[in-house]
Amino acid sequence: MVTTISAKNISDYVGKEVGVSSWFTITQEQIDKFADATHDHQFLHVDPVKAAETPFGGTIAHGFMSLSLLSAISYEAGLALENMTMGLNYGFEKIRFLQPVKVDTKVRGRMSLNEFTEKRPGQFLFNWQVEVEIEGEAKPALTAQWLTMTIISQ
Repeated sequence: MVTTISAKNISDYVGKEVGVSSWFTITQEQIDKFADATHDHQFLHVDPVKAAETPFGGTIAHGFMSLSLLSAISYEAGLALENMTMGLNYGFEKIRFLQPVKVDTKVRGRMSLNEFTEKRPGQFLFNWQVEVEIEGEAKPALTAQWLTMTIISQ
């Protein structure tokens, strides 16, 4: 569950893990829908028979699919500010895809707050360290420094 805090208390969370999301199971149906949405139908993602012949032993999720879960992860593991009117993706400083996510595995996210800046009164730029873990694996699927903007009413 997302933690709601006052903007006055943001600095209390800098350098700390803010939350961990629940597990999300990655299904072939989700992978196929992502392939359709992005026009990326590489066999590693959508052809279980051919993908079974690779070192992965089956289909894998697109790296960008794993990355796209950050929004859902942040709803559970991030911070919300009191009087928030909207949150926006602002970009990334760094993304690394470290390990493929095989079909029918579970992933979850960990979020830590690296830093924040109040760009204008009521507009906060957050720099998050995010890791998408794969259940039962030592190495995460990805790590990223994700930038988000939160706007609050004054």
